Amino acid sequence: MSGAQGEAGAIPGLCSRILRYREGMPEMPEVQGLVDFLRSKLLPPEGPAARIADVEVLSFAVLKTADVPLEALGSQPVSDLARRGKFIIITAGNAHLVMHMAKAGWLRWSDALKPGRLRPGKGAMALRVRFAADGEEAPGFDLTEAGTKKSLAVYVVKDPLDVPGIARLGPDALDVDAPAFAQMLASHSGQIKGLLRDQSAIAGIGNAYSDEILHAAKLSPFANAAKLDPEDVDRLYWAMHRVLESAIKQASGRPAKELKDSKRNAMHVHGRTGEPCPVCGDTVHEVSFADSSLQYCPTCQTGGKLLADRRMSKFLK
Repeated sequence: MSGAQGEAGAIPGLCSRILRYREGMPEMPEVQGLVDFLRSKLLPPEGPAARIADVEVLSFAVLKTADVPLEALGSQPVSDLARRGKFIIITAGNAHLVMHMAKAGWLRWSDALKPGRLRPGKGAMALRVRFAADGEEAPGFDLTEAGTKKSLAVYVVKDPLDVPGIARLGPDALDVDAPAFAQMLASHSGQIKGLLRDQSAIAGIGNAYSDEILHAAKLSPFANAAKLDPEDVDRLYWAMHRVLESAIKQASGRPAKELKDSKRNAMHVHGRTGEPCPVCGDTVHEVSFADSSLQYCPTCQTGGKLLADRRMSKFLK
């Protein structure tokens, strides 16, 4: 192996391991897992619903709307928890607390938060929601966001459709029937990877699960959606259901703190550059972009052809 080839082979693997953690955006299965977990805490099958006691904004960038004051949530019992795409919706009284984790956000639950309000700062803490309790220590959760790019978003609204991101969402991925899915592909002139990630077309799928779905369907991420033959379309549709339903089942009932590792460990190709494909044993390859990457298996998905990785082209000249 030449020096250039060795360098080109080493760097993608290294960058992949970095991106594996950087690209931690929760997608449909993890968000559904968070909703199910919160429901077990806030709407227990036995006992009263939890009441919101306090909402602390610790990063002013996180609150995206002032249409409804935070005080509207105070002392209100939680009446519903729902997921729409990658959004979490907590309903209390006549207001909805809507959260989107973006790329680096996460939810941390505590059965006993220490008393006292926190001081806003420049750290990872963005928002704290505390629920009523008899003692000094109360249950609640924190929203945190790693890194310097602050995209975590929280809204307090009268109607979830007042959130622009929710208003733009297409149907949930698991709610699309086979004929509608086929029509969606036939009318899309771009690459199938982009369509699967387009929230206005199909809600809930992101970078990681689009990689997994395409691997399960044995399709190139660069395949033109409108040019897929009927067998490809049918295989893709059922792969989407199989991958997402399996991931949701795996996430169900898990504590919030375990969901990220559970997702990562279940991936077959995403975030696994340089590792063997679990289906055929070929090496998983990567295509990198400015702030993300995709992974695929050449044998399973592209007939052995390596897809161009423009980031590495300077090493291969």
